[in-house]
Amino acid sequence: MARRAAAPAGSLMDDFSFVSPVAKYALFFFNLLFWVTLVTEAAMACLALDPAILLIMVGVLAFLITFCGCVGSLWENICLLQVFSVCLTIIFLLQLAAGVLGFVFSDKARGKVSEIISRAIVHYRDDPDLQNLMDFGQKEFSCCGGISYKDWSQNLYFNCTAANPSRERCSVPFSCCLRRAGQAVINTMCGHGMQARGSLEAGAFIHTRGCIDRLASWSHGNLVLLGATALGLALPQLVGIILAQLLTTQIRDQVKLHLYNQQHRADPW
Repeated sequence: MARRAAAPAGSLMDDFSFVSPVAKYALFFFNLLFWVTLVTEAAMACLALDPAILLIMVGVLAFLITFCGCVGSLWENICLLQVFSVCLTIIFLLQLAAGVLGFVFSDKARGKVSEIISRAIVHYRDDPDLQNLMDFGQKEFSCCGGISYKDWSQNLYFNCTAANPSRERCSVPFSCCLRRAGQAVINTMCGHGMQARGSLEAGAFIHTRGCIDRLASWSHGNLVLLGATALGLALPQLVGIILAQLLTTQIRDQVKLHLYNQQHRADPW
């Protein structure tokens, strides 16, 4: 029986690849996780800007970064992978710097939070997403307004001046109201006229403490949770940076192997 001819060494070298499919597709699926992480962070920060503007900015940024990551991993493009890695590194460092500055300059951070909440109060009726987010915050933290419930007078509709023709004059949103045990139907008019009442009288119907103090108290009592959340948001970015660098190194090794094969393809074995 004739012995089967051995495959040329050059053919075996051509079939070998340094690029790991695991790293390649892991980076691709990481981009999906990164998209969710970026949108989550945007949702938590949407009080700082007009939500529509913020969503556009985040959408464009997320598309560009994930485009570089997805296409770079599937096409094994070093340039796109480097852009993806650099962008992730910049975002990670900015988040780290923001966390450190927020801790060191806590008074200024408190002032910034106050400014954000005041802006949210002013534009409460202008955007449904902002309104829902503000209502959610007031319900979860059992608070009303920034410093006190009377901050809602900053809003055009809830303004307490006699010249305000709105039916909601001197009122607060229903999300400020105390929740009664066993209450099945929400009374959306429960905050009507509460700004015209004193703190003790209004306190029988609504939360009179501002959200800034509530948020500060909650933050000090949940430092471990906040740290774990920050780490959870940052960890996927570190994984993405590592995967991008690993895949870039493998692609470079593969390019070197390809050039070596081309140079020695005609060599006798």
